[in-house]
Amino acid sequence: MTIKITPSELASWLVEQSPDAVIYSDLQGHIGLWNPAAASMFGFSTEQALGQSLDIIIPEKLRAAHWRGFDAAIAAGITKHSGKPMATKALHADGSEFYVEMSFALIVGAQNEVIGTAAYARDITQRYEKDRADRSRMLELEKQLADLARP
Repeated sequence: MTIKITPSELASWLVEQSPDAVIYSDLQGHIGLWNPAAASMFGFSTEQALGQSLDIIIPEKLRAAHWRGFDAAIAAGITKHSGKPMATKALHADGSEFYVEMSFALIVGAQNEVIGTAAYARDITQRYEKDRADRSRMLELEKQLADLARP
């Protein structure tokens, strides 16, 4: 038995089932798509997030840099982070910050004009904190080794 599914249905299913947060925003940075993983990760329901500024998930100290990059990408039609995930901090609905790995894409319309942005995010807090602890421990061990090597 073959099940037929349209490309649109498949795309919708992929976004809804993605284990990563999938967020679409318009040219002004207002959220137009917020999948269940985004709701779970950031703590805002779809109803709470739709129509809101991306500022709801960007820590205040990072907002100016975010909007400079956002506006530059829209104007240039390309993002320097395209295809390259980057680690950054994000803001949860409860006000706490956590580490995410984000990937970005520009959404281009039929006339080859940028019509919005897409972001894909995953929570990397545990991995980031473990890596930081490992680096700290390595530095401590190197210091101890250097102390032992002194005459």
